[in-house]
Amino acid sequence: MPVNGSTDSKSTLSSERGYGLRQDSLSQWATLAQSLSSIAPTASPAMVIPLVIAVSGPSSWIVYLLATVGISLVALHINVFAGSSASPGSLYAFVREELGAWFGLFAGWAVLIAYIGTASAVTGGVVQYAQGLFGGFLLRPSGAVFLIALSVFLATVLAYRNVELSTRFMLWIEALSIAVILFLFLYPRREHRLFWDTGQFSREAFRLGPVRAGLILATFSFVGFESATSLGTEAKSPLLTIPRAVLGTALLSGILFLFSSYSEVAAFAARLDLLTGSSAPLQLLAQLKGAVWLAPVLTIGAVVSFFACTLACITAAARAALLFSAHGTLPVSLGRAHRRNQTPHIAVVVAGLVTFLPAAWLTIRHTSGFDLYGWLGTIATFGFVTAYLLVVLAALVRLKRGRKLSVWRIAVGALTLAFLGWALVGSLNLGATGPERWLAPIYFALLMAGALFGVALRRSQPFEPQPQSLKAPILDSEG
Repeated sequence: MPVNGSTDSKSTLSSERGYGLRQDSLSQWATLAQSLSSIAPTASPAMVIPLVIAVSGPSSWIVYLLATVGISLVALHINVFAGSSASPGSLYAFVREELGAWFGLFAGWAVLIAYIGTASAVTGGVVQYAQGLFGGFLLRPSGAVFLIALSVFLATVLAYRNVELSTRFMLWIEALSIAVILFLFLYPRREHRLFWDTGQFSREAFRLGPVRAGLILATFSFVGFESATSLGTEAKSPLLTIPRAVLGTALLSGILFLFSSYSEVAAFAARLDLLTGSSAPLQLLAQLKGAVWLAPVLTIGAVVSFFACTLACITAAARAALLFSAHGTLPVSLGRAHRRNQTPHIAVVVAGLVTFLPAAWLTIRHTSGFDLYGWLGTIATFGFVTAYLLVVLAALVRLKRGRKLSVWRIAVGALTLAFLGWALVGSLNLGATGPERWLAPIYFALLMAGALFGVALRRSQPFEPQPQSLKAPILDSEG
């Protein structure tokens, strides 16, 4: 369509109906795959759950039960919007719709930092496990950078070409990876087997101290569960499929994490130090069970699952950037959609580049894959929790305006805000002495810089096209 008097044969502006994206093309399973891949469910049993077990021990399954409840409450508030409106803007669109442009600006940048940070962080998982499998050249910084570049490049190509292909790929990868992990836990063996572990149901397991110690870490296993909301234009029947994907991801992931934490504690029993001290706990469990052949399968599954997470987050970030651009707070070029592929191709390429740079820079400076995952993942988590806080507030405002804000919903909203606020404060880690002490300042600096950039750009581009999103009456539908 014409842009500044010229015609671009390969692009359409995002302000067109459907934003130039392929409409009604993604099934319920595809939207579910987007959200599942964004949280990389294979990553938690492999990297996060052992950290929770290190501080919570036999209480870990209780920790994940509580985290599942908390995240499900967040999902219900997100679905207040997802069940009544759909666009490619993820949580940014919801916050802006109800709280206005200023709150939307901060929510949008929090979402971008979250998705790009996660996409970059999980390349550390690719490096960590690929190095353990292949070794050699890949153990050098140059080899690790090559792995990161290859992972981000392939993810960018898939996100550029076809959203249906990429979501289908993510669905099969996550399904196979989860199946392999469940097979490992259920693998019949006299030692390190799955059994009824009474120690995990003792009075000691229900003590407040260990539960509180691991709850923040467990909550971080879920961040990104809402990314199906970025497919609002492309999903079939989005007002139905997206809310199901959001809540379904929270519940299904919670069940997986709860079962995994219970199984890992039961399998290692009195030798939890072996689990928490290993850089590849699932592979170690396979060896202890006598299923050595399963270790490389688990490693390959982890690598590909981390890659799927990179793909999912680049996909979500590009769509949030597309809507941001349509509102004048990012360069207009990011709002173009490829005419043939019907993907936000320029935003995808930029998201891929920004994903690669911090991971490559840290790797060149001899940062391990585990630290890369931890540092960038923590910054990303700040973004997710900020966006969740804002969308819960926006949901309460929306319910009030629709005369649906009962005492019960106020209580649930207050509980959800308290849960998220506690998670945010607890994750700041103000007493850290190493590089971790800089993570919170870096996040807030990025958030403020992004907001200032958006304000400056918006003032230089006073015209704001009105994008068309699919909406249902507030009083007739409810998330």
